[in-house]
Amino acid sequence: MARRLITGLDPARVRANADRVQGEIDAAARAAGRDPAGVTLLAAVKYVPLEELGALAEAGLTVVGENRAQDLEAKATAPGGDAFVWHFIGQLQSRKVAQVLRHAALVHSVASDSALEQLGRHGGPETRVLVQVNVAGEAEKAGVAPDALADFIARCPVEVAGLSTMPPAIDDPEANRPYFAALRGLAGEHGLAQLSMGTSQDFAVAVQEGATLVRVGAALYEPA
Repeated sequence: MARRLITGLDPARVRANADRVQGEIDAAARAAGRDPAGVTLLAAVKYVPLEELGALAEAGLTVVGENRAQDLEAKATAPGGDAFVWHFIGQLQSRKVAQVLRHAALVHSVASDSALEQLGRHGGPETRVLVQVNVAGEAEKAGVAPDALADFIARCPVEVAGLSTMPPAIDDPEANRPYFAALRGLAGEHGLAQLSMGTSQDFAVAVQEGATLVRVGAALYEPA
């Protein structure tokens, strides 16, 4: 069932939610012996319409992620869109690569040979991407298989800054710890610093396991 767009956002409430989430991020990082400054909170805005983005800016959020190329372009180029650093966090379609690269400081979801081909055509020295890895081996999800990762990275025509993953939807955040740990291990093997993993359901566990970017949506927008 499709989720409804989020409307009527109160900047004060979004700020309170963001402060709470940031506090949990900081606590998780310290518990793992990490510097909390090494973790970036990214606000996922797939269900936040353009006219509500001002509330996010007023709440102090600065890094946002969009799932759809056409929405990324519409939001990033709208008045006030330059208040944010834009990331692309949805499935990257090869025919949308040029459109995405015009607006995204970082693409989290490179996972196909066709995307690599288009990155070779449209990317440049400034282009940085994350390779999406299907660490859980879910047939219905995109992502490079762990045993194919080395070859995929070697063939990427632009800078690979790190890895990302979207593990199974679960009720117990601890259930995803092995997947986050596996992604951290893969990043270490390949000398990659950035790890995009963790959402509203499990970001604290992801931070404990090394996440440098957490993609949080619902937890930022929920009402009092």
